[in-house]
Amino acid sequence: MDFILDPKFQTLLVIVLALIAFIAEWLPVDITALLVTSVLMILGLVTPDEGIAGFGNSATITVLMMFILSAGVVKTGVTQSLRNWLLRWGGARPRRQIFVLGLLIGPITAFVNNTAVVAIFMPIIESWCQKSRISPSKLLIPLSYLTILGGTITVIGTTTNILASGLSKDLGYGEFSLFQFSKLGLTVFAIGLMYLTFVAPRLIPSRRSISADLETFNVREYVSEVVIAPRSALINQTLRQSGLQRQFDLDVLEIIRNGNHFPQPLSDKILRAGDVLLVRSSTEELLNIRDQAGLDLLPQVKFAEESNQESLEHELSSGEEEISEVLILSNSRLVGTTLKEIRFRQRYNATVLAIRRGEEVVRDRLGQVPLRFGDLLLVQGPRDSLKGMQTTRELLVLEPRDAENLRVSKAGLAIGIVAGVIVIAALKILPIMVAALLGVISMVVTKCLKPGELYGAVRWDVIFLLAGLIPLGTAMRNSGATDWLANQVVSVGGHFSGYWKLWFFYLVTAILTELLSNNATVLLMLPIAAKVAEILSLSPLSFMITVTFAASNSYVTPIGYQTNTMIYGPGGYKFLDFMRVGLPMTITFTFLTPLLVIWIFGITLAA
Repeated sequence: MDFILDPKFQTLLVIVLALIAFIAEWLPVDITALLVTSVLMILGLVTPDEGIAGFGNSATITVLMMFILSAGVVKTGVTQSLRNWLLRWGGARPRRQIFVLGLLIGPITAFVNNTAVVAIFMPIIESWCQKSRISPSKLLIPLSYLTILGGTITVIGTTTNILASGLSKDLGYGEFSLFQFSKLGLTVFAIGLMYLTFVAPRLIPSRRSISADLETFNVREYVSEVVIAPRSALINQTLRQSGLQRQFDLDVLEIIRNGNHFPQPLSDKILRAGDVLLVRSSTEELLNIRDQAGLDLLPQVKFAEESNQESLEHELSSGEEEISEVLILSNSRLVGTTLKEIRFRQRYNATVLAIRRGEEVVRDRLGQVPLRFGDLLLVQGPRDSLKGMQTTRELLVLEPRDAENLRVSKAGLAIGIVAGVIVIAALKILPIMVAALLGVISMVVTKCLKPGELYGAVRWDVIFLLAGLIPLGTAMRNSGATDWLANQVVSVGGHFSGYWKLWFFYLVTAILTELLSNNATVLLMLPIAAKVAEILSLSPLSFMITVTFAASNSYVTPIGYQTNTMIYGPGGYKFLDFMRVGLPMTITFTFLTPLLVIWIFGITLAA
């Protein structure tokens, strides 16, 4: 009974249950984090004030401000202006392209949120691959890995680094300076760039053809032509009145009448006998509704053969209609809903033909499939509708963005503001959080960002994740769980050398970050690592930096890091592709990073 009532074991039980919940993904990670905080308050492991302290924590506020600063850089076209340079110097071979991409992305992701950088460069790479006649899969994994590596160069490069800095302050060791581990970050980045340039191209398969759309999603047998028979009850009804698309798993993509193509929106078009409907549906479903709706199937030979792929592509892209791939971003309100619930067709005036989720392609019952972050939608609709999707922060159209919506004239101001934040923080004139807050205000005052754009710029799932998990660290300290775990580690491995102790923490952190979020991992492991160093009279800074780097460097799975998830579907990758390319990197850095940490920071406390 005493065991159950012991606060430290209650805390450890909450941690175990939280780990299971994160891995099982019963709930979104931010909701799981808030649930963890609620349980801690109910058990009395943290006070209500401590339970909500994560929302006012300096790390949480700094992360929030950095999201907005990154949006200011993107909105003014700073990253977009680099596109021509990339296309000019990248050449046509993957090795050169990866190397040039790394030289460009490294400095950017050192100061700009890496998910924003991936969102900007994915359409550019899609276009680049079409011109170079290579598969996008050859460059998208390097893109993700390079942004991860670039984020380790400064404290503000990733949310993980910012959170680790805040934890260091809470533990009494002080915040990390802006360039505290830049020497280590640059070294790791250089090694990673060489690996991605000379080794990775041999390991990355060509998973997608250059003209991906219909071939990648294999929708030929799901697109058919049907004709409205004279007996049909649909005659003289509008498409909306007919209820055809509501009652059945069917989407009408076009109405063809006497050779004339009527594009979206179609809901108010009156149907006539002899109208040909281009529809997305399985043949089985069409056979089921044929008698009920009075539809006759036209011969399927037109779209059935591989050689007629271009015929289908032309049919779906005729007139003002186009086909595009659209990625669901992590902060999208579409995550967790279905196409039917959000009335996708009405909201965006476009139709989803298929959904790609990693290796899986969904073509049946699309309206009933709960959407996830990283899902790739094959969408058909008018050009203006697809262009409108480019303006939302919830969806990413994998085509180069038009520069007309960017405030290019403000680009110099945006660069100056970010540079000012960096200088102020680097010279320690003000804390990073205060400098970032002033930078956000400057972005609005100079009209680099509109006030209403501030809220859309923030990744609220990350903010709630941090706010929800920070009290867990407080509970670990209050209950003695951190000390207990640290003592267990010391009793088992205290006789090993300093290198192997750092290696152990790197390995455990690297494994956990592949299963959990990188932020959750650093919150769990960093206090334990610091305590072990304190007990053994070693350098807590070296241990904390080792954990921070291990949590940030996630390459083995597509779910360990958000940028990997973003490129999973668009690259057409299989799950094991990430392991094939990322495992050698992870093994290399697991053995090499502790050596670099000892070389740069030392392992013993300064005299």
